[in-house]
Amino acid sequence: MSDKIKLLIVDDEVNFLESMAKRLEMRGFDVRTATRGADAVEIARKEPFDLALLDLKMPGMDGKQVLEILKKEDKFIEVIILTGHGSVDSAVDCTKLGAFGYLPKPYELDKLMDTLKQAYQAKMEKKFQANRELMERIAKLATGSSALAILRELKKVNDENQP
Repeated sequence: MSDKIKLLIVDDEVNFLESMAKRLEMRGFDVRTATRGADAVEIARKEPFDLALLDLKMPGMDGKQVLEILKKEDKFIEVIILTGHGSVDSAVDCTKLGAFGYLPKPYELDKLMDTLKQAYQAKMEKKFQANRELMERIAKLATGSSALAILRELKKVNDENQP
């Protein structure tokens, strides 16, 4: 179990991807990379990530499609779009799909680091709130019905909260 923030970076520009991965690894992130959207989704299905940094324009599955899948499959992951082909319309679309941030290429490392920090804080706040709500629900169950009814409800709550 690593104490590093797990970051998935997806970009079809290999040199850019490798450079960014090295820069962020040097700053303490546990980085995985993919050059295609479909590969990124496959990687994310095998291991959980705290954050994802996605290029918007890629051949095949683009960043917006990857964003949609990641957010659907992991309610706590925060996604930042990093693109050289930005527009107001795509920024609005990505935000509606759940993107935490939308940054232009070339990026400023300080701005990116600040956005990653804010995204991780947002993830932790969401997770804390969900855990609080779950604990309140369990506490209500414990004061209710018979032991068997409580066990059934707890099993249901557990099943609902599996990744």
